[in-house]
Amino acid sequence: MTRRTLIAGNWKMNMRAESAAALAKGIVDAVGNTPAVDVAVCPPSVYLAPVADVVAGSSVGLGAQNLYPESDGAFTGEVNAAMLTDIGCRYCILGHSERRQLMGETDKDVSTKLHAALAGNLIPIVCVGETLEQRESRTTEDVIAKQIEGSLAGLDEARAAGIVIAYEPVWAIGTGKTASKEQAEEVHVFIRGLLTKQFGGEVAEQIRIQYGGSVKPGNAAELLAQPNIDGALVGGASLKVDDFVAIINAS
Repeated sequence: MTRRTLIAGNWKMNMRAESAAALAKGIVDAVGNTPAVDVAVCPPSVYLAPVADVVAGSSVGLGAQNLYPESDGAFTGEVNAAMLTDIGCRYCILGHSERRQLMGETDKDVSTKLHAALAGNLIPIVCVGETLEQRESRTTEDVIAKQIEGSLAGLDEARAAGIVIAYEPVWAIGTGKTASKEQAEEVHVFIRGLLTKQFGGEVAEQIRIQYGGSVKPGNAAELLAQPNIDGALVGGASLKVDDFVAIINAS
C-alpha cells in the first residue's frame, strides 16, 4: 500500500515569538493548500499559540515536542494532551533521544505518554535510535527492538496504524553525519518487521516510519526514495524556510 509521506520540523529549543511566526508563515506560503505530502512544524511549547494562529486553516499541521501523561493536576511546568489539542496540535513527538539521554526518559515513560497522546487524539511520533557505540558494537537491532517493544507496550492493532515511528540514529543527530540510504533503509526494514510481528502485516504496512538525523536538502531525495522511509523528522534544516521546503519538495 502507499503510505503518505510526512515531513515534520522539530524546532527544538530555538526561535522567539516573532521569528517562530515568520518561519511558520514562510512554510505555509511555500507549501500551499494541496501539498503532495503531509507537513508539520513542532515549535517550543511557549510558541505553540502564535504558530497555531499562523498555520490555522492551512495544510501545515502543528505538533508539540513532548507532553505529560496526566490529564490535569499539580504538575508544575507540564502540559498535557488536552491542552495541546485545545491549542490546535495534531502531532506530538515522544521519546526523542535528547529527552531519553538528557532527561532520563525510559521506554516505559514513552509508552505512558503514547497512550495519553492517543487518548487525546494526537498523532504520536515515537522516536527510536542507537548511539554510535551501539552501532559500532553491532547491537543496533537489539537496541531498536527493545525500544519498539517497550515504547509501544500495550498498544493494540486498532490504534497502532495511526502512530508514526521516527528512526533517528543518535550519532547522526546534529552532528552533520547522516546514515547512508542503505543504512537507513536497512533499519527501517527491520522496524517494519518488528511491527509486523507485533501487529500483523496489514497494520505494519500502514505505519509510517520517518528517518531523522541531519536530514538536509542535499541528502533528502535519496533517503526519501527508499521504499520503507516514509518521511523525515527534520532538526536544524527545519529552521530555515528554503531548506525545509527543499526537503518537502524532495519527497
